[in-house]
Amino acid sequence: MKHIKSPGRMEYLKAGKPDGCIFCKGSIRDKSLVLYEGTSCYVIMNKYPYNSGHLLIVPFRHISDIEDMSREEKIEMIDLMERSVRIMKEVMRPEGFNIGMNVGKAGGAGVESHLHLHVVPRWPGDTNFVTVLGEVRVIPEDVEQTRDSLLSFFKEDKEV
Repeated sequence: MKHIKSPGRMEYLKAGKPDGCIFCKGSIRDKSLVLYEGTSCYVIMNKYPYNSGHLLIVPFRHISDIEDMSREEKIEMIDLMERSVRIMKEVMRPEGFNIGMNVGKAGGAGVESHLHLHVVPRWPGDTNFVTVLGEVRVIPEDVEQTRDSLLSFFKEDKEV
């Protein structure tokens, strides 16, 4: 029998809800996962990804509703989404993407108090029988390893 390892998943499953916002600067945000900081938004690796390369684009301001976003935040969020897709196409070579937001608890938001945009690279076969039958997602690369492969491209790619 083969075993599938998912480092860090048990930590996530057992952990209680942390104090403070996981996205707010100066709170409990994991700075080591930040790939890029813009003027009003930033790009961060998802610590518990749906797939390798799962990025989040997050406004610095602690807001939960799209209609509360400033024009600057909306524009920068979309610009960073395009930049993230372009860089991942070059580095990771996915054949598609899932891009979107889960707004509010009923909308599936895991962190409903701080708006964020998901950018998830996809490949044929990245969802297989394990996900469908076992309700287990197999992440083929460690988050820190993916971060290391993307970080230099975000630093070099100055145009936003």
